[in-house]
Amino acid sequence: MNNHAYHINDIFINHDEMNISRYDETFLINSAKRRCAATGCSSFEDYLELLEDSELERMTFYDSLQIGYSSFFRNPLTFYTLEKIVLPELIAETKNNQSKDLRIWSAACAAGQEAYSIAMLIEEQKVCNDSKCNCLIFGTDKDEEQVKLALKGQYARHALDNISLYQLDKWFVKYNNTYHIKQELKEKISFSVFDLFNKQYCCPPASIFGHFDIIFCVNLLFYYKEKFRKIILDKIEAVMTEKGFLITGETERDILMKHHFKEIYPQSAIFRKY
Repeated sequence: MNNHAYHINDIFINHDEMNISRYDETFLINSAKRRCAATGCSSFEDYLELLEDSELERMTFYDSLQIGYSSFFRNPLTFYTLEKIVLPELIAETKNNQSKDLRIWSAACAAGQEAYSIAMLIEEQKVCNDSKCNCLIFGTDKDEEQVKLALKGQYARHALDNISLYQLDKWFVKYNNTYHIKQELKEKISFSVFDLFNKQYCCPPASIFGHFDIIFCVNLLFYYKEKFRKIILDKIEAVMTEKGFLITGETERDILMKHHFKEIYPQSAIFRKY
């Protein structure tokens, strides 16, 4: 382990409520460098001393490690592939098997943008395919504050750059300078707090039994050490359908391939287990 990363871990070792041992060393060092600049420390060693001496800085540093960024239709190629290939296929299957629901899990949903994006696409695909298939979407995050934001479904205009004018008119209502998700779309998604490292459950209790056709776990794996990536992927694999799809970030392809997932459409970041 990098000596600086070891020192940071050592500082937090007696703080069980701030467990940082799971995080990738490079991520920890880069986060510490940002805090070093923000606090005006003259050297990295000075920052480590501050981190050791100041409870407030330890809390601030820990908060900086929490991954809470997302956006609507974040990877255009991924969502294009979903729209043109994956969703029509899945919706056709549910149309032919009326006892089957389409089940989707956004496993690190942040403020809800990802879950709302897939909900919009599904509703549009149902119209295009003249289908009344039942779709259950679950959005979870370990951060309760992020889940509260997702439930509110309120976004500034600059957060909607990837939203088409049709979608903006169809699914949002503007109040002053804020755009609110319409209630009819909100009702398509069940948001809840869930930690992927929860030892009791493999998937959000609200979903009851998992069995997901699509799972989003985007730009999360690379923040963790290898053994913790495996914990997440094993958990995801356990609750996917046999032909289920796993969607990750563009930079996480190598991680998935090491764990026996195959990217089914080039550069799409859409995988299946093989």
